[in-house]
Amino acid sequence: MSDQRIPLLVNWLNQIPQKLGLKIDTLAPASSDASFRRYFRIASASGTLVVMDAPPPKEDCRPFVDIAGRLSAAGLNVPKIIEQQLEQGFLLLSDLGPTTYYDKIISGAEDSTLQKMYREALAALVTMQAANHEGLPHYDAPRLKQELSLFVEWYTTIHCKTTLPPETLQSLDTVFDLLVKHNAAQPQVFVHRDFHSPNLMLCEAEKFGANPGVLDFQDAVAGPITYDLASLVMDARTTWEEPQQIDWAIRYWEQARKSNLPVPTDFADFHRDYEWMGLQRNLRILGVFARLNHRDGKAGYLAHMPRVNQYVRQVAGRYIAFKPLIRVLDQLDQVQTKVGYTF
Repeated sequence: MSDQRIPLLVNWLNQIPQKLGLKIDTLAPASSDASFRRYFRIASASGTLVVMDAPPPKEDCRPFVDIAGRLSAAGLNVPKIIEQQLEQGFLLLSDLGPTTYYDKIISGAEDSTLQKMYREALAALVTMQAANHEGLPHYDAPRLKQELSLFVEWYTTIHCKTTLPPETLQSLDTVFDLLVKHNAAQPQVFVHRDFHSPNLMLCEAEKFGANPGVLDFQDAVAGPITYDLASLVMDARTTWEEPQQIDWAIRYWEQARKSNLPVPTDFADFHRDYEWMGLQRNLRILGVFARLNHRDGKAGYLAHMPRVNQYVRQVAGRYIAFKPLIRVLDQLDQVQTKVGYTF
């Protein structure tokens, strides 16, 4: 580790009360994400702890601190904030373990294990949606529409190297307006925004708390009730066949109704809400992953694009209103084949 942030981080850790017994020489990278945040593990007298490095002005720790408090109060297992230095962008957190849901999935976990993991994740989702969302940014129609522009700007134009004609852009805009109007009309609850396998910790040991541990919640908003379910079930990093998606959607819907969350009483109506929200999210993700590659040099996200594309097609192909989108996807896929992309 040799960058300008490390000396600042080590200096801060050395100022933390000795009762924690931090062993500075054990500081080691743990993970990073699509933002500028990164995480380290460090040994202490009571076990391992996690250090968050969120460099200002690119990142701000205060939303993480705020949301951690809200989720803990709601009954979720989130990292405890042990020490903080907000001006420099450092947090010392409890450790929820080394294994994410994604790690467990790609390791080849048995189906019985996966089903248990996801039942517990769905229960956590229902609990989370009852958390206090007062004062959070609103995931409203203008924001939803702006995010869809990423699909055209970064995925269509830059990644697929395709300039769509005005009439095609107009038909696509009509589709986007329909999506945004429908999704923005859904009941508003606490929304994590990235409630999916890389951000759920598999807490198998008692010392890590109840399963799952929830991470990366600092961008939470007040938004559509089906958003986080779509994040979990149409996960960009995991492929779930449609019968499995429906099974988990039904399980969530039943739990949500029992908990008096504002979901439709008819599952068919709920399923459409969930699918349309998933379509919106995955169109955005295609744009985001393209931007991460072309602007930020994070090529690893390209491997997930075919899966996201398939999730988009799964929903768009079911509704006549989305035929213009299917035509665009067909055109883009032909372009991708022609130039020889292999991801």
